[in-house]
Amino acid sequence: MILKKSTLITLAFLICFSLQAQDLTFEEYNPISTLVVPGQLIKKAKFPFIDVHGHQYRMPEQNLAPVIAAMDTLNMVIMVNLSGRTGDDLIASVKNIADHYPNRFVVFANINFEGAGADGWIEKMVAQLEQDVKNGARGLKVYKSLGLRNKDSEGNRLAIDDSRLDAIWKKCGELGIPVLIHAADPKPFWDDFNGDNERWLELKTRPRRKRDANNPAPWEQIMNEQYNIFRKHPKTNFISAHMSWLANDLGQLGKLLDEMPNMNVGIGAIIAELGRQPRFAKAFFEKYQDRILFGKDSWKPEEFPTYFRVLESDDEYFPYHKKYHAFWSMYGLNLSDEVLKKVYYKNALRLVPGLDKSLFPN
Repeated sequence: MILKKSTLITLAFLICFSLQAQDLTFEEYNPISTLVVPGQLIKKAKFPFIDVHGHQYRMPEQNLAPVIAAMDTLNMVIMVNLSGRTGDDLIASVKNIADHYPNRFVVFANINFEGAGADGWIEKMVAQLEQDVKNGARGLKVYKSLGLRNKDSEGNRLAIDDSRLDAIWKKCGELGIPVLIHAADPKPFWDDFNGDNERWLELKTRPRRKRDANNPAPWEQIMNEQYNIFRKHPKTNFISAHMSWLANDLGQLGKLLDEMPNMNVGIGAIIAELGRQPRFAKAFFEKYQDRILFGKDSWKPEEFPTYFRVLESDDEYFPYHKKYHAFWSMYGLNLSDEVLKKVYYKNALRLVPGLDKSLFPN
């Protein structure tokens, strides 16, 4: 049988197309669901809320009007800027807020832990922290560099629970300010990089996030160092960022909360974990409703609706906004109004001093 030229061209095209389809990588495969179920995007939170995990890195000189405009569309009443820095930078940020949008922003101070242990270092840091609070700081934000990158005065890894830092945590308790601390990163960053690793796509596309099992220490060790300071300083309130990287193991997180009454958690950057276990996560939120705070982490207004939908709705099987964080779909927790109010603003009003309570309903 002799095929026409046009037929041969068509066959060649189909073969080529088939081969291309078979060569599709996992990174490229991101199908649009054909499932038709009730539900809709929630662009504005049901209640006014406080974002306890915000970052505005240029606040000392920043025009805050565009930020406020975006906050208003979301129903965000107060943003806690964790990047308040210290000294003159913090003073400038507080002044910028007071001059333009008082009561809509607050700042947390930061400490550079590099060189801890040197003569006079701890006295200097504690004095500066006291001055920062006098100048308007409402809390202390501790970055993950403590435990991962910071070195002491002798060049050794500075552990989070190093006793030479105790005066800082104690002083926060005395000043009545919370410590929001980010320790380590997701555990899979320390695990083998293979097909069993649930963060494979993230590590493939962002290879600098991958760590060896002991780089710079095992994940469990770093996290336990964090819990050690919670236990050692029961009069200081701590907010463990990213739900202590245990949103995928709420049973274990619950045990820690039961053990340490001064431990609280923020939900920044882990909403994808909650959205795949709606019944268990809802029960967790109901049990620990006084210990969970809303926080987003990165300032991307277009990503907030995923948080609102997971927390507020009973929608099924809707997409997350970053495939490399979650290649699965989300489900709504359908939290009660009372739990939502606590997560959105009541718990933050209790833990962060000086917030304007008149901006929120009872």
